[in-house]
Amino acid sequence: MRAVVQRVDCASVTVNGAVSGKIAKGLLVLLGVAEGDTDKDLNYIVDKVCGLRIFEDAAEKMNLSVQDVGGSILAVSQFTLCGDCRKGKRPSFDKAARPDLANAYYERFVAACRDKGIAVKTGVFRAHMLVELVNNGPVTILLDSTKLF
Repeated sequence: MRAVVQRVDCASVTVNGAVSGKIAKGLLVLLGVAEGDTDKDLNYIVDKVCGLRIFEDAAEKMNLSVQDVGGSILAVSQFTLCGDCRKGKRPSFDKAARPDLANAYYERFVAACRDKGIAVKTGVFRAHMLVELVNNGPVTILLDSTKLF
């Protein structure tokens, strides 16, 4: 499982001209589920996302989590995070999870973050989405449950 986590002042997702999810200060999380992902992978990503200390404290040091600052999460499913571009110029998505499995893990990710007391808004699974954000910093963190990076 992979996630791209961006610290944002605001972010939104629009589908077919309607906003499906919108947050102010918080995290935009793009989530990719791979074949073979398990609950261990999900728990790793949830714990990392919710606990990442990437918001500034009073000393202007990145030391606070999204929970600490009362921020929200905008979660967007993105199978292309599982793309493999090592051969040729066209990505292979063979390692991306089947849609039913990916959606189940995406929904569980959202529920687990909400269980931690974080307000979570979402995109629309398998929809063509327009994502807008104001990245603060910019701060962008890459997470991989297999710890490739």
